[in-house]
Amino acid sequence: MGLYGLRLLGLVDDTYRPPFVNGDKRLLTFVETDGCGADGIAVATDCALGRRTLRVVDYGKMAATLVDTHTNQAIRLHPHPDSRHLAQSCAPEAESRWHAYRQAYQVLPDEAMMVAQVVQLRQPITAIISHPEARTICTVCGEEIMNEREVMGENGRVLCQACAGNSYYQQSAAL
Repeated sequence: MGLYGLRLLGLVDDTYRPPFVNGDKRLLTFVETDGCGADGIAVATDCALGRRTLRVVDYGKMAATLVDTHTNQAIRLHPHPDSRHLAQSCAPEAESRWHAYRQAYQVLPDEAMMVAQVVQLRQPITAIISHPEARTICTVCGEEIMNEREVMGENGRVLCQACAGNSYYQQSAAL
């Protein structure tokens, strides 16, 4: 999926052999699962959470959007609905479904296995990437907020996402 997206964005050609090097952080990748597929996409695209070039948006889908940050072109990819059946019919002698998939992915064309769509991001790329040096302090909890992720509350108060009510957790007791 990652290599197909790289080809569609014109970042590699058909003769390309890995590894792709995303040293200039030209590529930003959104993965829609927190499962093993995210690891494969990260390796193929040279994107990583710690380098701020990989984002997990857990929709529970095996899908990814690759964004060329120089051109703002974005391609979303997901498996073709018939890809599993096609893979198994391509390698009926395989010892397991997984082995059949692995064999098929090596010989079937990308277009048979995946669906690619040109998409537009809902936010400008500059807002998504932000500025790593941008830092402020939440006026409620006192924690540092990086990358312009603060929320402006009533009376101009600077709030972190949690104090603004957008938390994924609920506080219990202090340790």
